Amino acid sequence: MKKIMVTGALGQIGSELVEKLRHTYGTDNVLATDIRKIDQHEGPFEVLDVTDGKRMHTLAHDFGADTMIHMAALLSATAEKNPVFAWNLNMGGLMNALEVARELDMQFFTPSSIGAFGPSTPKDNTPQDTLQRPTTMYGVNKVAGELLCDYYYTRFGLDTRGVRFPGLISYVTPPGGGTTDYAVDIYYKAILEGRYTSYIAEGTYMDMMYMPDALQAIVDLMEADPAKLVHRNAFNISAMSFEPSQIAAEIKKHIPSFTMDYDVDPIRQAIADSWPNAIDSSAAIEEWGFKASYDLEKMTVDMLEKLKVRLAQNAI
Repeated sequence: MKKIMVTGALGQIGSELVEKLRHTYGTDNVLATDIRKIDQHEGPFEVLDVTDGKRMHTLAHDFGADTMIHMAALLSATAEKNPVFAWNLNMGGLMNALEVARELDMQFFTPSSIGAFGPSTPKDNTPQDTLQRPTTMYGVNKVAGELLCDYYYTRFGLDTRGVRFPGLISYVTPPGGGTTDYAVDIYYKAILEGRYTSYIAEGTYMDMMYMPDALQAIVDLMEADPAKLVHRNAFNISAMSFEPSQIAAEIKKHIPSFTMDYDVDPIRQAIADSWPNAIDSSAAIEEWGFKASYDLEKMTVDMLEKLKVRLAQNAI
């Protein structure tokens, strides 16, 4: 990767990914794009609706991009509220990005998700290659996206790569409509209010990962030797699996007065119930050396420390 174009650059992952990429590859070598624009943005930035394939092509061509990292998408719980819009955005945007990458001979990355699995998928130690019959529009989009990226590799030789992200936890970007976002929101509420009401039921395990590990995984996969990639797209990756009471117990070690109760959201709970408890990341470990640095304990220490500083700065 030398000249990188990122779509969805203001989203949960994109906002932090752009910063990491610019630190690694140089500020002027990373073009950030999103459907909206913020007042201040260091480095190249362009407004882009990913359903506009012509403008996407023009921006990539004029920037001289050799890599497309396509992050623009509607997340799980939000997608269920408007499935038609979700399909048009998620699949239309992906097709445009793949076509631009094919036409300009670019390297390509887009993330899949544990949402690509469904209730008939083995829930424990979920294999890399297994039955995928999701029951959400988001999941359907992700499975279709995995197949589409594989198709562009086998049909056109496009260097497509991707991972199945678990729930991602970050102190930088607030929750954005994902089913796993309770694991982000709980830290905010613990600091600001000393209590949290979980919309996910006790005992519901889901895979999670701290954002620094997720960002490093993208870079490591994109820089990996293509000859070693058997799967190329949709690698299972995860750092930890926990249920709400476990993250609450970890927070209480640092905020003893913290309390949590439950008010389960049927829609998000049904989504969570259809996903695995814990996935098998061995293919990513073997093929490109995936490794997570943060477990629940280490993540909680860092998350609370960094988030307290950030919230205090925002209050000034």
